[in-house]
Amino acid sequence: MLRMDQVHVIRYKVLVEGLSIRRVAREVGVSRNTVSKYLKMAEPTRGEGARQQPVLSSVGPRIDQLLVEWNGRTTKKQRITGTRIYRQLREEGYEVGTTTVRTYLREKRRQAAEVYIPLVYRPGDVAQVDFFEVTVEKDNTIHKAWKFLMRLMYSGRDFMWIYDRCDQLAFLDGHVRAFTHFGGVPQRAVYDNLTAAVKKRMGMMRELTDRFRALSSHYLLEPCFARPGEGHDKGGVEARGKGIRLAHMTPIPRGDTLSEISATVLSEIDEAAISKVGRDGRTVMAKFDEEALMLRSLPAAPFDARRVQLVTVNRQALVRLDGVEYSVPSTWARLDVTAYIGVDTIAIHCMGKEVTIKKEKRGRRRCVTYSHYLPELSRKPQALRQVAPELLAELSDPYRQLWDALSAAHGELDAARVLAKILAVIGSCGEQRAAAWLEQAMAEQPLHVETISAARPVKVPAALAGYTITAGCAADYDVLLDEVQ
Repeated sequence: MLRMDQVHVIRYKVLVEGLSIRRVAREVGVSRNTVSKYLKMAEPTRGEGARQQPVLSSVGPRIDQLLVEWNGRTTKKQRITGTRIYRQLREEGYEVGTTTVRTYLREKRRQAAEVYIPLVYRPGDVAQVDFFEVTVEKDNTIHKAWKFLMRLMYSGRDFMWIYDRCDQLAFLDGHVRAFTHFGGVPQRAVYDNLTAAVKKRMGMMRELTDRFRALSSHYLLEPCFARPGEGHDKGGVEARGKGIRLAHMTPIPRGDTLSEISATVLSEIDEAAISKVGRDGRTVMAKFDEEALMLRSLPAAPFDARRVQLVTVNRQALVRLDGVEYSVPSTWARLDVTAYIGVDTIAIHCMGKEVTIKKEKRGRRRCVTYSHYLPELSRKPQALRQVAPELLAELSDPYRQLWDALSAAHGELDAARVLAKILAVIGSCGEQRAAAWLEQAMAEQPLHVETISAARPVKVPAALAGYTITAGCAADYDVLLDEVQ
């Protein structure tokens, strides 16, 4: 079959230049019948005059039948190939070539391939959301983390934040941070069918999780979902997730905390948006200025993304949350408390008071703050001696200096007895005041067990301030002994 440019040459030579069919056939290297056929075509098109394929027509139905029979018996790595179909046909007696089989399969894939629709995005209309696995260097250690990304599809402005885990807490927290960063809320957002948002899928309908439904209601956000397994339904955020990883997270970003790393990368993304020009010749930030006017206003208060959980404190003043045990004030032992679990911290409420604890990873089984046990440690010198290094690490310098000096001079047991008495003072007047008094006492007199033990300040009533009490003498008791005899 001739190419389109050859057909044009034939028609031009005969119809324009006036050459004979015989001469043109000889010059082009085709038969006179071929020249005559293309001269009769008013507008020759590709595909006209295609050859018949009797072999393919006879084996095509059998190939379709094999594809149906083998459907469900394959995996991504054990898939049907043209070579396997060809071998099966040959075993069944079909006279067919491997090229014919592959051509047939290629055409079937072409016909079945999805046609993508060029979409139009309007200001403030839609955002796309997804998580991406990334690598960061936190506290001089390489960690796997998860990048939350929300992209406004009209302007192309992005918000990202990095989390330890890809769970519902991170999912909700990312939304709150993103809306705050944009200063408004888009009309709707497109998601995968992730478990943080979807409790149950019923055809085209989705049953939302309770927490995500609460967030959507709080911000009046319409959630939309991509078709299962069709990530390209939100191709904008998919492509941008890879772009941010290459442009702003290579080499691997480093920092002391994930929040520090996130803030640095986000700052770079916003700075790049000022000069980044789109297909229409406008910068991302210029388009965002237009889109910001169409975003829905933020509610008066942000959504509280923390998870609320009721839990009972055990006899060791520990609560178990997400597989980790955390200590609380010892006075809360055996009480029910309310825990507000966030991404980085946990706030525990009881009896009108709140304790905020840094959240630990699931791998760490116990996280104890020994300053929560000051009332008990003040009565138990032996227990205090056992946990002294951990407790002193939580207290200020004067306590560590006192412990080191007393331990060196009198041993750890006597040092624990003295420190236990000082801990009782902390419970009544607070650590800072007790530390100031202790620092002053240590500066004014030598460190001896007797002086430090007796140095606890006692408030004397004004009426008794003028009296002087002398120390007793053992000989004074001889009088009493004589009377008894």
